[in-house]
This record gives sequence, C-alpha cells and structure tokens, in this order.
Amino acid sequence: MFMNRFAYIVLCATAIFLPTVASAGEIHHREVNQQQRIYHGVKNGSINRAELRQLERREASLEAERRRDIRSDGHLTPQERRQLNRRENRLSRTIYRDKHD
Repeated sequence: MFMNRFAYIVLCATAIFLPTVASAGEIHHREVNQQQRIYHGVKNGSINRAELRQLERREASLEAERRRDIRSDGHLTPQERRQLNRRENRLSRTIYRDKHD
C-alpha cells in the first residue's frame, strides 16, 4: 500500500515538474497500445504479412522520430508533440482499416 502511494506521488511530481517528459511517455504508451492492436490483428488473421511489414515500418519510423526529438534537447516542444500525435493518429486509422478490410 505504501509503495503504491509513493509511486503515485512520484508519478504526479514527475508529471507536474517535467510535463514534456510526461508527454513523451504518453506518446510511448500510445505506441505500445498500437503495437498490441497490430499483434491482435495478426493473431486473429485480420492483418496479413504485407500489412504487418508496412505497419511495423511506420511504427519504427515514428519511434525513431520520438527518440530523435527527445535526444536533441531532452524534451518535446509543443510542435514536436503535435507532429507525433498526428502521425500516431494516422497510424491508428491505418491499423483500423487494415483490421477491417
């Protein structure tokens, strides 16, 4: 119980004092979620090999861009965050279309 409360306080303090790092984490969590959606589609057969390769390439490119943006100055600018979110949204729509075609 104490560790959960302590972890929560540390997480809140990090989000308050380092909002750019928190936003980078939010983008990372979206990437993880989308990765799970891709693999569920592969598992149930709604995403074929060619679609998987394309999605994986786009996912890797997005991850590389996120890392590059963070590495350049240690945080994401609002413009970088918007650009990454737009790419995440496009990738999400592509995953949906591939799973439902």
